[in-house]
Amino acid sequence: MSTDREQAAFEAGIKLGALYHQWVGTPISVQTASGVEAVIEQSVGLQPFVEEIDVTLDRSLMNANAFGYAELSGLMFDVTIRTKVGATTCVAALRPENGYPLMRIVSCDEEEPLSDH
Repeated sequence: MSTDREQAAFEAGIKLGALYHQWVGTPISVQTASGVEAVIEQSVGLQPFVEEIDVTLDRSLMNANAFGYAELSGLMFDVTIRTKVGATTCVAALRPENGYPLMRIVSCDEEEPLSDH
Protein backbone atom coordinates (compact mmCIF):
# COMPACT_ATOMS: atom_id res chain seq x y z
CA MET A 1 0.00 0.00 0.00
CA SER A 2 1.44 3.35 -1.01
CA THR A 3 1.32 6.52 1.06
CA ASP A 4 -0.58 9.62 -0.06
CA ARG A 5 2.80 11.25 -0.78
CA GLU A 6 3.94 8.38 -3.01
CA GLN A 7 0.60 8.27 -4.80
CA ALA A 8 0.53 12.06 -5.39
CA ALA A 9 4.06 11.93 -6.85
CA PHE A 10 3.16 8.92 -9.00
CA GLU A 11 0.00 10.61 -10.30
CA ALA A 12 1.94 13.75 -11.26
CA GLY A 13 4.68 11.77 -13.00
CA ILE A 14 2.39 9.42 -14.89
CA LYS A 15 0.27 12.31 -16.13
CA LEU A 16 3.32 14.23 -17.39
CA GLY A 17 4.62 11.12 -19.15
CA ALA A 18 1.25 10.44 -20.78
CA LEU A 19 0.90 14.09 -21.80
CA TYR A 20 4.34 14.08 -23.38
CA HIS A 21 3.84 10.90 -25.38
CA GLN A 22 0.28 11.72 -26.39
CA TRP A 23 0.99 15.20 -27.80
CA VAL A 24 4.52 15.04 -29.26
CA GLY A 25 4.25 15.07 -33.05
CA THR A 26 0.98 16.98 -33.14
CA PRO A 27 0.82 19.46 -36.03
CA ILE A 28 1.10 22.96 -34.55
CA SER A 29 1.68 26.57 -35.52
CA VAL A 30 2.02 29.86 -33.70
CA GLN A 31 -1.62 30.51 -34.64
CA THR A 32 -2.91 27.26 -33.09
CA ALA A 33 -0.59 27.07 -30.04
CA SER A 34 -2.94 28.73 -27.55
CA GLY A 35 -5.76 26.38 -28.54
CA VAL A 36 -3.52 23.34 -28.14
CA GLU A 37 -2.34 24.60 -24.72
CA ALA A 38 -5.97 24.96 -23.59
CA VAL A 39 -6.99 21.52 -24.89
CA ILE A 40 -4.04 19.83 -23.15
CA GLU A 41 -4.91 21.60 -19.88
CA GLN A 42 -8.59 20.68 -20.16
CA SER A 43 -7.85 17.07 -21.13
CA VAL A 44 -5.30 16.35 -18.41
CA GLY A 45 -7.38 18.33 -15.91
CA LEU A 46 -10.21 15.78 -16.28
CA GLN A 47 -8.08 13.02 -14.77
CA PRO A 48 -8.29 11.96 -11.12
CA PHE A 49 -6.17 13.79 -8.55
CA VAL A 50 -5.29 16.73 -10.84
CA GLU A 51 -5.81 19.99 -8.99
CA GLU A 52 -4.23 22.33 -11.53
CA ILE A 53 -2.19 22.24 -14.73
CA ASP A 54 -0.52 25.00 -16.70
CA VAL A 55 0.79 24.37 -20.22
CA THR A 56 2.91 26.84 -22.20
CA LEU A 57 4.40 25.97 -25.58
CA ASP A 58 7.57 27.70 -26.82
CA ARG A 59 6.45 29.40 -29.99
CA SER A 60 10.01 30.32 -30.93
CA LEU A 61 10.61 26.62 -31.74
CA MET A 62 7.61 26.40 -34.08
CA ASN A 63 9.44 26.63 -37.38
CA ALA A 64 7.01 25.88 -40.18
CA ASN A 65 7.79 23.10 -42.65
CA ALA A 66 7.04 23.31 -46.39
CA PHE A 67 3.35 22.77 -45.60
CA GLY A 68 3.10 25.66 -43.14
CA TYR A 69 3.15 23.95 -39.77
CA ALA A 70 5.59 22.52 -37.23
CA GLU A 71 5.42 19.36 -35.14
CA LEU A 72 5.09 19.68 -31.40
CA SER A 73 8.33 18.54 -29.76
CA GLY A 74 9.22 17.83 -26.16
CA LEU A 75 11.47 20.86 -26.02
CA MET A 76 8.46 23.12 -26.64
CA PHE A 77 6.74 22.09 -23.39
CA ASP A 78 6.73 24.11 -20.20
CA VAL A 79 4.21 22.32 -17.99
CA THR A 80 3.48 22.51 -14.30
CA ILE A 81 0.98 20.12 -12.72
CA ARG A 82 -0.38 19.94 -9.18
CA THR A 83 -1.89 16.70 -7.92
CA LYS A 84 -3.52 16.03 -4.57
CA VAL A 85 -4.04 12.71 -2.85
CA GLY A 86 -5.45 12.82 0.66
CA ALA A 87 -3.61 15.60 2.49
CA THR A 88 -0.60 15.60 0.14
CA THR A 89 -0.14 18.02 -2.73
CA CYS A 90 2.58 17.33 -5.28
CA VAL A 91 3.90 19.77 -7.88
CA ALA A 92 5.77 18.41 -10.89
CA ALA A 93 7.13 20.01 -14.04
CA LEU A 94 8.10 19.18 -17.61
CA ARG A 95 10.46 21.71 -19.16
CA PRO A 96 13.63 21.85 -21.20
CA GLU A 97 16.86 21.48 -19.29
CA ASN A 98 20.22 21.11 -21.03
CA GLY A 99 18.51 20.38 -24.35
CA TYR A 100 16.27 17.65 -22.92
CA PRO A 101 12.55 17.73 -21.96
CA LEU A 102 13.09 16.89 -18.28
CA MET A 103 10.31 15.82 -15.93
CA ARG A 104 10.82 16.34 -12.22
CA ILE A 105 9.01 16.48 -8.92
CA VAL A 106 9.24 20.07 -7.66
CA SER A 107 7.64 19.55 -4.25
CA CYS A 108 5.38 17.28 -2.22
CA ASP A 109 3.81 18.86 0.82
CA GLU A 110 1.37 17.56 3.38
CA GLU A 111 -1.30 19.78 4.88
CA GLU A 112 -1.10 20.31 8.58
CA PRO A 113 -4.14 18.86 10.36
CA LEU A 114 -6.43 21.47 11.88
CA SER A 115 -6.05 21.78 15.61
CA ASP A 116 -9.09 21.50 17.89
CA HIS A 117 -7.64 24.19 20.17
